[in-house]
Amino acid sequence: MSNLIELMKLADVSVGTVTKHSLDFGDVAIAHTAEGVFVVDDLCTHADVSLSEGDLNGCELECWMHGASFDVTTGKALTPPATQPLKTYPVHILGEGENAVIAIEMKA
Repeated sequence: MSNLIELMKLADVSVGTVTKHSLDFGDVAIAHTAEGVFVVDDLCTHADVSLSEGDLNGCELECWMHGASFDVTTGKALTPPATQPLKTYPVHILGEGENAVIAIEMKA
């Protein structure tokens, strides 16, 4: 069984940007790329700093502190100093047009 948690309107996250959203269990980074919308944990697995303050280049999210990069589609750590992947969340787009909402799937 799974639950959907609505995060924000799709229109509020421009393509090529990443934004932070706070949830009860912690913060997530919402990356809107040309390939789609991806949601990962917002904390870098190397330095515990906010990844949403970093740079998004295509599907690669770079941590602002030490330059570790992650693939937002898989969570995989791409460059040192990070070696551990990010947790990823299944994303659903609910609705259409300017009312479309980004939601993530949480396993119960």
